[in-house]
Formats: sequence, C-alpha cells, structure tokens
Amino acid sequence: MLTRRHFLYGIAGVAALAALGSGAAWAAGHTSDDEILQTLKVPEDVVTSSNDLAMMEDASKAVTMTTSAKLPFGTLVWASDDTVAACLLSTETAKPLAEVGLLDLASGECTTIIEHAVGEAEGFEIYDVRANSAGAIWTEADILDGLWRVYGAALSGTTLGTPQLLDEGDINWEMPTLAVAANYGFWQCLPQLDGNARVEDSLLKRAAFGASDVQVVYASQGRMACPPTSCGDSLVITPRARTNGTYYQLTHLDAATGTVTDACVLPSSMKPMECSWGKTGFSFAFDGIYNYGEGISNLGTYLPMEMPAAVSLTATNEAQAQAEEEEGSSEGPFLPAINANAGTQSYSDLPWFHFASTPFSAPSWCGNWLMVRGSTYLCAVDLVGHRYVRLPLEEGSGDYNDFLASTHMGNRAVSYCNIDYTPIGGERQKYCLVRIWEPAA
Repeated sequence: MLTRRHFLYGIAGVAALAALGSGAAWAAGHTSDDEILQTLKVPEDVVTSSNDLAMMEDASKAVTMTTSAKLPFGTLVWASDDTVAACLLSTETAKPLAEVGLLDLASGECTTIIEHAVGEAEGFEIYDVRANSAGAIWTEADILDGLWRVYGAALSGTTLGTPQLLDEGDINWEMPTLAVAANYGFWQCLPQLDGNARVEDSLLKRAAFGASDVQVVYASQGRMACPPTSCGDSLVITPRARTNGTYYQLTHLDAATGTVTDACVLPSSMKPMECSWGKTGFSFAFDGIYNYGEGISNLGTYLPMEMPAAVSLTATNEAQAQAEEEEGSSEGPFLPAINANAGTQSYSDLPWFHFASTPFSAPSWCGNWLMVRGSTYLCAVDLVGHRYVRLPLEEGSGDYNDFLASTHMGNRAVSYCNIDYTPIGGERQKYCLVRIWEPAA
C-alpha cells in the first residue's frame, strides 16, 4: 500500500498540451547573490522535542472516534476538509483497477462517483484522486504507452458533473501530483530528470471545478521538493528559489486568488519530503538527517510552537509586478526575495517543535490537537499543554498501522489502515478501515 501511494508520485508524464488560461504565473524570487537570501535559522535550544512531552494514557481525553467505514482492502484515502474524503477504491478486477469513492465524514457512507476511467477504451486507468465538497480532480494513465491525463469535475452532493480534460502529456514530464482547495483543483507538473523537458520550470496549475480553463499559478526553477498539500481553502507548495544555489521555499497560496500569503526559505539543499500549513504556520518533514541546520537538522516533523507575526506580501507583489511590466518582461510577476526574507525571519524568531519520529505524511489539526504520524503510531499532540497520546491500533493492521489522511485545519481528522488477519476460530478479515476523529468534549 505504501509503495503504491508513492508510486503515484513517480509515473512518467509530459508537458501540458491543453491550452493555458490567462492567469498570472508566480515564481520564487530572483537574486544573483545567495548571501542576500535569508534562510531559516533555528537554534537547538529553542526546539521542544516530542521526547520531552508527557505521554497521556487515555486517548479518549484528546480525540474520540465518531464514525468509521470499511472499504475494499488496499484503498487509499485523502481528506482536505471536514465534509468528505476522496477514496481510491481498489477492485478485484483487471479493468478497472480502481474506482473513485466519496466518503461522507459525518455518516461514514462511501459513494462510488467514478466507476471507469474516462479513457478506459484507450487503455487508461485511474491512478490518483483528490476531492472536497466542491469537486474532484483525478489522473488517468496508460502506463504501457507512457501517457497521462488530468480531469476535473464539479460535485453536487455525491453527483459528479461532466468530466473536463484539463491536461495531458507523455514521458517527458512526470504524472502530475494533485491537490484541492476551495473551488479549484490543482496539479503540479515536474519535468523528468532524463526527459526532453528536464531544463523546463516546474509548474503549478489550476482549474475551477466544472470549467476547462487552465491557469499556471506558480513556476519554479527546477523541480519542486514535494507534492502540493491541500489545506482547506489554501495549499502549500515547495518551489526552488531562483538563486545560484539550491534553496527550497515553503510557499502558502490562497486558493481563490493564487496569492502568496506566507513564505519561508529552508537552508541550502534541505529538501522536505512533505510540508503543510496550519494553526502555527508552516510544517515540514525530513526523512533523513543533516550535518548542519542546528535545531532543524534531524529526521522527523518540524513546526513552530506559535503562529509567526503576519507578513504582508500583497503590496510588494504589486510593486514587483509593475516593475516587471515596465521592463517589458513576458515571464509574469515574480515574488521578490525580500518577501521570502521577511517571512523567513518571522519563523526564525519563534520556538519550534520537533516530532522525533520517521515521518509518513504531512500533519493536520483536529481542533487544537496536532495530528501527526510517525514510526508505527498516529499521535495527537497538545503543543500548549506539552503532552501527547498515541491513538489505539486496530488488530490486524500489520506493520504499517494507521495512515493520516487529513492535511487541513478542522474539527475532524481521518485515518485509515488495511486490516488482514484471521481470528482464532473465525473467518479471515480483510478490508480498509477508515476512522474519523473529533476533539474530545
């Protein structure tokens, strides 16, 4: 299951053939001198480790399971709001390999909304999906010929509107990774390292649900560090700053306007495997250890203990856009490096938290509880009270146990695990168990 989930991030794809809309493309700030680009600096003595927190024995005092659902074994789940979750449902047939379901987080009822790929007759299968209460976006691939397509459609309850072809490509670009936020579907296109497009910018694109007009929202010099993360009405991406060195910029975008609302630059060559944005701003996770970086150098998940001071980017964005226009630039407005510096400094001034465990996904928020998966457990963390609790495991969930499906701030968090065991004297149990959690009263 874990292999298949990450397999979705690496299938070959190509430059977009669909016509682009008229939206402005943003890019990480220009600078020819790496020294003027400030990077996040977190001393070790301002970092609180999860090892320093008190462990609670009773998980029900933090969060409680309000409902659950049993889905086909091997199902993958993603939740980006408190209403619904997108499910990539495995099947027992060769065609289709997967269907798309919409899970109601209040009732636990799952409705199949896509039974067959739009391009099934041409050899395409559904490989990835994201959805919220406004619509769904999914990818289809013909892996034998190295082709992919991106589709989107609006949702009215559990009724899916007419699918719109948004993008398509072949082996020069990886199959896009997906996100949903507000009334838009987003997809991130990365050039293949050995393809004809390897020198091209990485692109974040979007389309309103129910429409076929496509906009390039953001361009990154080189490959972005990790897939985009859905955060309710916003999303997070990790472009490279346009500098001589390799610097990844945590970038928070308002979904409706495409405006950059927060930015922070990591130290040189530090590459996050996941990142998100929540009650205390950015979070990011490393799956390796660095020999530099002071307080943010170890394996695990990092986030500030409190929200940084607000950084206003709008005025300087507009000023830079006007300057680019006066210079006759056709590349579109770029985010000035000074804005990233201001955001970076705000984050450098804060106390930080380190969840010291192997990361598997971006964290989310269930009320005031930080939900984070590390090693074999899903945990709920109270940053203010300096305590945490491990959520109970299900018998038969194997080595992987619970995955965290949610990535947003809300009052619900979704987890899932695949159960496969035979109780003594009983029948074999094999299914995907989805559990929905809410803060304890």
